[in-house]
Amino acid sequence: MATTVRMLDAEGLAKFSMRRLAAELGVTAMSVYWYVDNKDDLLELAMDQASADMGVPDVSDESADWRDQVRELATEYRKMLVAHPWVAQLVGRYLNIGPHSMAFSEAALTVIRRMGLGDRGVTGALNAVFQFVYGFATIEVLYRERCREAGVSEDEYLQQVMGVISDRPEFSTQYKEAVEMVEARSAESIATLRDQDFTYALDMMIAGMEAMRAAAA
Repeated sequence: MATTVRMLDAEGLAKFSMRRLAAELGVTAMSVYWYVDNKDDLLELAMDQASADMGVPDVSDESADWRDQVRELATEYRKMLVAHPWVAQLVGRYLNIGPHSMAFSEAALTVIRRMGLGDRGVTGALNAVFQFVYGFATIEVLYRERCREAGVSEDEYLQQVMGVISDRPEFSTQYKEAVEMVEARSAESIATLRDQDFTYALDMMIAGMEAMRAAAA
């Protein structure tokens, strides 16, 4: 399974095939089917293997702050999606009920349930956090791929965007707020800005959960 994950990380879903995997392993294509019934099964197993990269908080620690544990879970999920860009394309297509994925899901449920919001609150909080992380990480991956295809770094690509804006003075009038925001953020690296945005947005969601919890109490 490690070979499958490595190939998917390097080449993506579009270039991956059972035949290419067999060639990498030095066996015939039919030999692979002794271990899995089809490509779908293999991809689902690969997703679970990628999920093994995610750490989980100690949910047995009753004294732990659920807010910190939510942050840890969200950060681990983002790291996994960025490290394995192909996973985002498979989320929703497969149930992914392998042991590593289920261990992560169980930890997330345990932590979120400690908020005391009931079943509706648990599902709402899970959706808010992990769909946010999924969207954030997917855009992060797409941006990186675009820069790689263009042969420039992420910061160089941002400077190219700034150059286009500078060459269009009418933008400052028509899109004043957008231009000012881009200019204000251009002094920092993309990586720094991305981490700051992720942390702040996550804190906003946690603050919302705290407000809901207070209202319910």
